[in-house]
Amino acid sequence: MGSIPGQARVYVACVVVGALLCVAPLPDVRTPWWAVALLAGLYAGCEQLTRCRVVGHRAPQGMGTFFPVLLAGAFLLPPPAAAVVALPGALLSRVEQRPRGLRRIWRAAQLALGIWAAARVHWALGGRDAVVGSDFPYALVPAGAAVLAFCLVLTVLDGGILATAERVPARTAWRGLFLRSLAPVAVHGLAGLMMAVLWRSPYGPVAALLVLLPMYISCWVFAQYHREQAAHQATIRALVQAVDIKDGYTRGHSERVGQASMMIARELGMDDERVEGLRFAGILHDVGKLGVPTRLLRKDGPLTPQERRIIELHPEYGHEMVRGIGFLGEARSAILHHHERLDGSGYPYGLAGRQIPEFARVVAVADAFDAMTSTRSYRRARPVPAALEELENCAGAQFDPRMVTALVRALGRHGWHPVVTADDIGTSVPVPRGGARPAAHEDARGHRDTAGGRTS
Repeated sequence: MGSIPGQARVYVACVVVGALLCVAPLPDVRTPWWAVALLAGLYAGCEQLTRCRVVGHRAPQGMGTFFPVLLAGAFLLPPPAAAVVALPGALLSRVEQRPRGLRRIWRAAQLALGIWAAARVHWALGGRDAVVGSDFPYALVPAGAAVLAFCLVLTVLDGGILATAERVPARTAWRGLFLRSLAPVAVHGLAGLMMAVLWRSPYGPVAALLVLLPMYISCWVFAQYHREQAAHQATIRALVQAVDIKDGYTRGHSERVGQASMMIARELGMDDERVEGLRFAGILHDVGKLGVPTRLLRKDGPLTPQERRIIELHPEYGHEMVRGIGFLGEARSAILHHHERLDGSGYPYGLAGRQIPEFARVVAVADAFDAMTSTRSYRRARPVPAALEELENCAGAQFDPRMVTALVRALGRHGWHPVVTADDIGTSVPVPRGGARPAAHEDARGHRDTAGGRTS
């Protein structure tokens, strides 16, 4: 939700109205206000924690670390009161991206609706009496149903915001969201049920606060995951920066190929994990240039056959460089094979058709598209329609027609808004008269910018 489209703002407004309708009956409901205040204050305080005391690192945002408090409210309070518990913490939570106010309002409304739904289901199934009477194992039934309702509401709302704000295709926006969130929310639901039972026990609310310990354990788990992801991103950034420094005339190309690869992957309906893998593959597809002598990458004169063979080794160099980076997964095959052609005339191994890994077929199309639509030192960028026409002409011989079609559809739906890095801003690229560049220099870069030739 970097720049929020109008339809996303309307969607958020509708969710806010729904949340307000959920809390509207509150004045007519018999509510233990002291309990509402205590739970709301506890949740707000947890959201304000900037560091996890267990590991000394900031807890990741938006990971639902303190859902046990919200779910305890759903198990203890009437639905309108339970919805109120989420509001102060969500409205005061830390937000990294802008617009911060709209993001806070969205989060508050989303959580209020989810907790209201969980409380309604819990009370409808007699969960309140089961908690008060410590009726186990039956108490697990309404609690489990409440967790499912909470998870389902969050899934529906998250998918909607992906479709409206991020413009993810509707058929893929909700894919996998429910199953990915169910396990962690179920664990938080058990912690919330423990809090509710202790709250209603003779020991009272003070004993319920002991459940903060599992919450801190949850914080530790998410913090570890966050640190691992940050390390992955730092590894990728370092490799891309090294490539950009060595072959500066294609600066920003890697990020744009990653972006186009993601668009193709989403259009194909790949799950989020594979989409992220393809982003890595696109960003790192030319990392093997680090193994190519700089004099060849920047050579202005003709290349000898031996020099061309050295240039064509860069996919193998790249594969060797990333072989030990486990989190790249399928991305490694794309780095090795993104110069293969469907007709078997590509390199390094001359694979044909389905022998070429799927990730490599995606990156090949994204790579060629960006090469044609980017301004280079020897010619101006081609218009997007002309580049797509060239890709379609070469589909079946050089490119997988399925990947080309996916890119065409994705661009038709979203347009092409390439990533601009800080190094690209304000950079002007001189274009020689006639827009021509010596063919040998094309070879020196290891590509030709028409789809029919080798792509960078």
